[in-house]
Amino acid sequence: MKTTQRAQQRRVVALGLAAIAFSSGAWAAKDVVVAVGSNFTTLDPYDANDTLSQAVAKSFYQGLFGLDKTMKVQNVLAESYQVSDNGLVWTFTLRKGVTFQDGTPFNAQAVKVNLDRASNPDSHLKRYNLYKNIAHTDVVDEHTVAVTLKTPFSAFINVLAHPATVMISPAALKKYGKSIGFHPTGTGPYQLETWNQTDFVKVTRFAGYWQPGLPKLDSITWRPVVDNNTRAAMLQTGEANFAFPIPFEQAAVLKQNPKLTLVTSPSIMQRYISMNVTQKPFDNPKVREAINYAINREALAKVAFAGYATPATGVVPPSIAYAARYPAWPYDPAKARALLKEAGYPDGFSTTLWSSHNHSTAQKVLQFTQQQLAQVGIKARLTAMDAGQRAAQVEDKNQKESQVRMFYTGWSASTGEADWALTPLFSTSSWPPAQFNTAFYSNPQVDEDLAQALKTTDDGQKAQRYKDAQDRIWNDKPWVPLVVEKLVSAHSNGLSGFYVMPDTGFSFDDADLK
Repeated sequence: MKTTQRAQQRRVVALGLAAIAFSSGAWAAKDVVVAVGSNFTTLDPYDANDTLSQAVAKSFYQGLFGLDKTMKVQNVLAESYQVSDNGLVWTFTLRKGVTFQDGTPFNAQAVKVNLDRASNPDSHLKRYNLYKNIAHTDVVDEHTVAVTLKTPFSAFINVLAHPATVMISPAALKKYGKSIGFHPTGTGPYQLETWNQTDFVKVTRFAGYWQPGLPKLDSITWRPVVDNNTRAAMLQTGEANFAFPIPFEQAAVLKQNPKLTLVTSPSIMQRYISMNVTQKPFDNPKVREAINYAINREALAKVAFAGYATPATGVVPPSIAYAARYPAWPYDPAKARALLKEAGYPDGFSTTLWSSHNHSTAQKVLQFTQQQLAQVGIKARLTAMDAGQRAAQVEDKNQKESQVRMFYTGWSASTGEADWALTPLFSTSSWPPAQFNTAFYSNPQVDEDLAQALKTTDDGQKAQRYKDAQDRIWNDKPWVPLVVEKLVSAHSNGLSGFYVMPDTGFSFDDADLK
């Protein structure tokens, strides 16, 4: 009898342990691996220039506002806001009951600490230019904060929705200081477990997350995989649940795999080549015009992007508000050679063509462009850069120091509006190292248009200012606008709620794995 009772007790204990194991997810942990195209530079979004680092930081960080998967502004840590009649004072009512991952309460003081840091030039943050118009931030009460601007800035709400504008624990900022990029502490759904800087970032569920029922995943491992073919292979072998970008040439193969879903989505990623207009021969408008005629954009879209791109029809992607559209540049090498002759270069010239990335798609663009330029007598030496090279050779050099001549790169306006699609790339104040005007382009009327567009709340006036700026830029030709990419990602059929956003960031608030 005693033996039977002991056996029954052991069975009850075993069943209880099994139930605990099952309920905790030990048997079916929802662990997702995401293969991405390049490495991460920092986990401090305020100090990151690349969209990918900011996208990964969304694992543990949130802002007052955010952008949904269609780039529309949505409330996150702010419940509402009001703007003064003069457009200078923005008052925000904050969400209550939210804590940071270190237990620090989220409140108005936390907002002040973050915006004070972001708007202080002595912080030397890469995203300072987003916040330089903030005069001061004041605590009204525990859950109300007022931000006063130096000048009216109608797109300020979009700045607060930018993925860089996150709320970091004030206690963590005080503890880690400039090393906060290695110790992310936010209000987001996941918290950092491991960052192996050469291999992966792993984040795990934050048990104290303020949104009930979220997150649904136990962990996400973000794994940089530069080689396109390896990234695709990881999906097919099950080593990754999600991959972006998908190598365009392999999209058709992955589409046939019954275990995978291929997703093509719209983009605001504009690919272009800037030309340093302060240096010969690119100071000559006819040379810049010739290069625009020398590139067959339709063929480029097919060769480098396997058709998953469309020729650019402006300097702002069509899906951004106030984008102006122009007839696409025709491919006319004879016209290009004639213009070069008129400009004093009948035999062409030699130059350098750098790329901001070194993945295989960028390599294809470089090689295609090199061949096209050679047909009109321009000999281009190619350099594909990694993130460290790009920062040292392009982003951190001023006009006198810069060796950049032709520079292939891309831009997505992560605020979802026209100012951030134009000002960082064409304003005189945006010459490196301040921002990303790698053409070192300067037009006083363009500067005036961009400044005045932000000061008006009249939609018609704003549209006219942005149209005039784009007309002038298109006429001056500091760029070779190439294509607007389509975004191609793929995921295992069991993964849902994980998306690529139009700015090439990620949306994964509701991600789940079955």
